[in-house]
Amino acid sequence: MATPPRRPTNPMEAAEAVFKPVKKPAAAPPREPSAAPNARELVSIRIDRAVLDHFQEDGPGWQDRINDALREVVAAKPRG
Repeated sequence: MATPPRRPTNPMEAAEAVFKPVKKPAAAPPREPSAAPNARELVSIRIDRAVLDHFQEDGPGWQDRINDALREVVAAKPRG
């Protein structure tokens, strides 16, 4: 014959333990690549004023010119 489970010594603590929320750390959502392979992503970076002036002096499209210059640097770097 199995013995019945023991009753807790303090019913108030037992009741609080039942309703106490379980704290689980929130898992960070997995970082997924963008749906389109060449989609641009909005970011915020700090650039020296002289560099910004250089790219802005030719007028609109300066962000594209910065992106093109960075793409050239990435393409020139040997993969390893």
